[in-house]
Amino acid sequence: MQQYFPILNWGLNYKKTDLTGDLTAGIIVASLLIPQGMAYAMLAGLPPEVGLYASIFPQIVYACLGTASMLSVAPVAVDSLMVATAVSAIAKENTPEYWGYALTLALLVGIIELLIGIFRLGFVANFLSQAVISGFISAAAILIGFSQVKHLLGIKIPQTESFLSTVTAIFQESPHLNGITLTLGIISLVLLLYFNRGLGQYLKSKGVQESIIIPLTKSGPLMVVIASSILVGLLHLDQLFGVKVVGEIPKGFPPLTFPNLDLNHLQLLGTSALAISFVGFMEAFSVGQFLASKQRKTVEANQELIALGASNITASFTGGYPITGGLSRSVVNYSAGANTGLASVITAVFLMLTVLILTPLFYYLPQTSLAAIILVAVGNLLDFSTLKRLWQYNKLDAITWCGTFVAVLFTSAQEGIIIGVLISLVLHLARTSKPHIAIVGRVGNTEHFRNILRHSVATCPHILAVRVDESLYFVNTKYLENYLLKLVTEQKEVEYLLLVCSGINLIDGSALETLQRLIDDLRGMGIEFYLSEVKGPVFDQLEKVGFVDKLGRDHIFLSTDQAMKELSQRVSV
Repeated sequence: MQQYFPILNWGLNYKKTDLTGDLTAGIIVASLLIPQGMAYAMLAGLPPEVGLYASIFPQIVYACLGTASMLSVAPVAVDSLMVATAVSAIAKENTPEYWGYALTLALLVGIIELLIGIFRLGFVANFLSQAVISGFISAAAILIGFSQVKHLLGIKIPQTESFLSTVTAIFQESPHLNGITLTLGIISLVLLLYFNRGLGQYLKSKGVQESIIIPLTKSGPLMVVIASSILVGLLHLDQLFGVKVVGEIPKGFPPLTFPNLDLNHLQLLGTSALAISFVGFMEAFSVGQFLASKQRKTVEANQELIALGASNITASFTGGYPITGGLSRSVVNYSAGANTGLASVITAVFLMLTVLILTPLFYYLPQTSLAAIILVAVGNLLDFSTLKRLWQYNKLDAITWCGTFVAVLFTSAQEGIIIGVLISLVLHLARTSKPHIAIVGRVGNTEHFRNILRHSVATCPHILAVRVDESLYFVNTKYLENYLLKLVTEQKEVEYLLLVCSGINLIDGSALETLQRLIDDLRGMGIEFYLSEVKGPVFDQLEKVGFVDKLGRDHIFLSTDQAMKELSQRVSV
C-alpha cells in the first residue's frame, strides 16, 4: 500500500522535527502561489479564481500519491498557454462554455496520465528529447511573454494562436497604450526583478541569515499584488485612468464542477490533452527528480504519472484546469525547508482560506501587475544556453531544438511539439541509418582491438575484423550489407569476415534477413562469416530462430581475441 499511497510512508512515520520546515515552506509557497495562480488562470483565458481552485484539492491529492515530496503541483505557465490555445479554438474566453472545456481538458489529461502510469508506460515520454523540450519551452516562453504585453500596455488585441499576428496587433495598437497602466506595469517588473536578484545579494551583504532571505525574496509577487491593489484602490486609477483590474472574485468553497463532454470537440481536445500530458509530466518529473537527488531520494516515474493523473482528474471536478509540478514553486518549496508532502497540504489549506475569506481584497488588483508576474516567471524559461551546448556537441540535436522552437512560434504549442518530435525521430533515423563501422586490429600484444584509423594496430590481410557501433534494424541493414560487400571486393585476400558485435544491442527481423543473405553472398565469394562478442540477449534471439545452428556454433566466438587467434591458425594452415 505504501508503494501506491506514499502518504502512508511519510505520514505514519512523520517526525516532529520536520514540522517547522513543512509549515514554513507551506506558507511561503502559498504566498507565491496566490498571485501566480490568478495570473496563470488569466493566461489560460479563465477567471482568476480558477487558478486558485486548481491549486487546492489537486495539491492535496498529489501529496497523498506523489513520490516527489518537494514538488508543488498547481497551474504553470506553459500548460496554461496550451490550454488557451486549445480551448480558444472552440469557445470564447471568460464564458461558461470555455471553462467547461478547460475542465474537460483537465479530465482528459488526468485520464491519459493515469492510464500511462497504471500500465507502466512511462517510457513513452522518452520520445520527448531534451532538445525538443528545451526548444518547446523557450518558444512557449516567448509566446506567453508577448501574450501579456497587451495587459502591460493596457491595449486591446484579439486572441490569436499566431505569433506574427500577435506582434503585428501589438504594433498597430501601441499608439493607444495606457500610460498609467504601462507605468504601473514597469514599476511592478522592476520590483519583481529586484526581489528576484538584487534583494538577496543585498541582504547577504548585511549578514542576514539564509532562512530569512528566502521568504523575503520569494514574497515579491505577493508584495506587488498588495501594493498595486492598494495604489489602484486609493487613487481610483481604474475609474479615472482606465486601469483594468481583476474585479470581483467569487468568495467561497471551490465548486463541484462537471466537464463539458461534447463529443464534437473531444477529438480536438484529445490531441491537446496528449501534448499537455507529456509536457506536464516531463516538467514535473525532471523537477522532482532533480530535487529528490539532493536528498538522496528517488522518484518513481509511473507512480508520478498516477499522482499527476489523479490530481488533474480532481481539478476537473473542483473548478480547476490542467496542472503539473512547477519549477520555480518547487525550488522555493525545497529551499524553504519542505521535508514531506505535508508542506503541500499546508499550502492548500492557506489557499482554501484565501478563497473563503480574502478574495474581496483582490478586487483592485491591476491586470498589468499580473502580467508583470508572468513575464518575470517565463523569463527564467528561456533556455538558449542549451542550444549553444547542443550546437557544440551534436548539431543534429541543435537542429531539433531550432526546428521545435520555430514550429511552436509559427504554428501553435500543440502542433509545434508534435513537429519537434517528428523532427527528432527523422534525424534519429537519419543518424542511425549510417552507423559507425570500424575496421579493427590488435593493439600491440594485448587482447584489445581498436579502429585502424585511430590507433597503431596489427591486422591480418586474410581476416577482415569489422566492428559495428549501432544496433542493427531495418533502417541501416542495407547500408551495412553494401559496406561489407564493398570491403571484401576491394580486399581480394580476405578469406574470413569477422563481425564484432560488442556495440550491437538488437538485431531486428529485417537485419536478420540481411545477415542471412550476406552470409550466402560471402560464401559464394569463398569467404566465411564469423561473429564475436555477441551479447546475451542478442544471442538468445538468434538461437531461438535457429540462426546460430545454421551459421554454426563454431562460427561464434566469445571474444575478438579468441576469434583472431583461431582464424589466424586456420590461415597459417
